[in-house]
Amino acid sequence: MSDLSLSCSFPPGPDVVEHVKHAEVLGYERAWLYDSPALYPDVWISMADLARETSTIGIGVAVLVPNLRSVVTQAAAVATVAQRAPGRVAIAVGTGFTGRMVMGQKPLSWKTTGEYVTQLKALLAGDEVVVKGKAQALIHPPGFVAERPVDVPVLVAANGPKGLAVAHELGDGVMVLGSLGVVPDQFDWVATFTYGTVLDDGEALDSDRVFDAAGPALTAVLHGAYEGGAGSMVEGLPGGQEWLAELEAMPEERRHLVLHAEHLYRVTERDRTLVTGEMLQAFTWTGTPAEVKARADAFAEQGGTEIVYAAHGPDVPRELEAFQDALR
Repeated sequence: MSDLSLSCSFPPGPDVVEHVKHAEVLGYERAWLYDSPALYPDVWISMADLARETSTIGIGVAVLVPNLRSVVTQAAAVATVAQRAPGRVAIAVGTGFTGRMVMGQKPLSWKTTGEYVTQLKALLAGDEVVVKGKAQALIHPPGFVAERPVDVPVLVAANGPKGLAVAHELGDGVMVLGSLGVVPDQFDWVATFTYGTVLDDGEALDSDRVFDAAGPALTAVLHGAYEGGAGSMVEGLPGGQEWLAELEAMPEERRHLVLHAEHLYRVTERDRTLVTGEMLQAFTWTGTPAEVKARADAFAEQGGTEIVYAAHGPDVPRELEAFQDALR
């Protein structure tokens, strides 16, 4: 694995504590949880559960979206969990994918996101910030939350040039999808989300196991493409025209609720026709152990430092073990 660290990620669902405990035993560096309140349980409650039930693995939230909580509320949540898991907490902040889109909203501007990161880091440092014309600070009594300054690294989730500029100016690192825009040695901490499954010997790309383990990631990619205005990409897939027509026949004010259902958890019946073995191989890290290892090595050569593997499907322990073995 060279100098890459290996982490994992999950939605904060009912099995997340057991999944993270298994990742801890395996030696995963960190477990990142998704923050999407319309889809998953509250991420900070789940983070508190992880702080109590684990002892060595790092825990983090990726990604926090500014509009979901006031900056003081967010800082207090960070400081609360940091007190319960000292030295183990990290966070990433971004403009919002599913966290906003599942509510029918577009991503925030980088100006808004950058201002939020600045204020959040200042509050954690023990400083005052001005919000709506009034001074704000963490003024908890001793013992209520971690003492300020709260030493929690803040990554910025970004891929394009504007986001990378914010990450360079304000972040302790950057979190990306793939390696788009990452310049080697530009950041000391470059984490990437990876999805897919490691094939068993002789296993076909269109097997039921591969479909269940890698399919949720592919559909998330396609949902993002649609939200980004690339509906023609989906339309060109087998069954894509029918999929698109059915979606766009729905009232626009509630279309997003159907589009993002079971995001990064399971493939819905509506999305099943879009998932093929070829698409899984093209848009996820699904492949043989050697192919997965080659992708990881390429990411490291591009300046990457941390792989965040999103394990899906009915047998998450198998996915965690197989991916770790492939990288070794």
